[in-house]
Amino acid sequence: MMAAEVRTNVIPVIPETITVHLGLPNSPAENVTVSFTDYVKNVASSEIYPTWDESALRANILAIMSYALNRVYTEYYRSRGYDFDITNTTARDQAFVNGRSYFENISRLVDEMVGSYIRRVGSVEPLAAKFCNGTTSTCDGLSQWGSEALAQEGLDSVEILKYYYGDDIEIVTNAPMEGVTESYPGTPLRLGSTGPAVTVVQTSLNRISQSYPAIPKINPVDGIYGPQTKAAVEAFQQIFALEPDGIVGRATWYQLVRVYVAVTRLAELQSEGQQFLFIQEYPEFLSLGDRGQLVEQLQYMLLVISSFVPTVQAPDQTGVFDNATLYAVRSFQRYAGLPVTGSVGKATWDTIFEQFNSVDLTVFEDGALFPAGDLAETSRLTQFPGAALSLGSTDGGMA
Repeated sequence: MMAAEVRTNVIPVIPETITVHLGLPNSPAENVTVSFTDYVKNVASSEIYPTWDESALRANILAIMSYALNRVYTEYYRSRGYDFDITNTTARDQAFVNGRSYFENISRLVDEMVGSYIRRVGSVEPLAAKFCNGTTSTCDGLSQWGSEALAQEGLDSVEILKYYYGDDIEIVTNAPMEGVTESYPGTPLRLGSTGPAVTVVQTSLNRISQSYPAIPKINPVDGIYGPQTKAAVEAFQQIFALEPDGIVGRATWYQLVRVYVAVTRLAELQSEGQQFLFIQEYPEFLSLGDRGQLVEQLQYMLLVISSFVPTVQAPDQTGVFDNATLYAVRSFQRYAGLPVTGSVGKATWDTIFEQFNSVDLTVFEDGALFPAGDLAETSRLTQFPGAALSLGSTDGGMA
């Protein structure tokens, strides 16, 4: 996944599979691809003792899952040209023994906990939850033997994690599982390109420019690849020894990924953190038949909500307000107690946006997931611009 403040998939998902390199990154070792669940069971069975207190086991399993998800989310290795997600060397990552068996109680806990991870309050990315054994090696993160000692003192798994990672962490649960693909949009971005991938480039460059002032700011961030964006891309390419053609191909895209992750420290325990931000641009009215980036934004918000609210149908993110989007809007309106019109006006848009932003406040271990009728307010609520979205709408309003 592209690491940026506005992205086509801002909510991390659990990958169905993960590819492990059986050695140091540059070594000619074998790659093995296993299910994410089996990977966590393998690492947990290799790293910790099944006889430990269950609170210590849960804390360690959460750290293992979060660290691996951070590697996937930041494309830490793939953005550097490798064809794997993580290594099995504890000098770089965490222990994985290809072909080993799992401890029964650890396997049971992983099955119960998969879909959970740690993150900083107010941030999106899974925490790069570093850990060490606490005896022969120490680190800034969790001490494995120390976690067992704390469990013996009566601390639960969350209290153990907060002891090592700070009080500003929280546990996300029930994150959806998907097949994760690379973030590169597949075709180069250039003058005239539009859409969420362009917004990713713009927001990434604006953040990178704080560390590299020679890169001009892009204002507004609008998802349209215009002259400002081209100039910023060219400056970025010149700084990082790429051909300054102003086109974001694969090489430029992944250099953006690497630099963005580096300047925000997303792959480190103390990261700057990504925030729940979204494109702050609205149409007039969306209904059946409309199309464009704003329809895609609507579909994405509904898709995220549907992952946690079973009664809300999930539309495809096509940018076309089709029948699937119509049914998804209607299902949300029924859930939220709004008039079931199937079109998106002020009340529906603001409520969808509010519920979307509520994800970071409600998808935690100690809370219910979007209780019906309880649409939590957030400080990031963005108001409707004055017209509705319905089937057929485009970026400019009615089709």
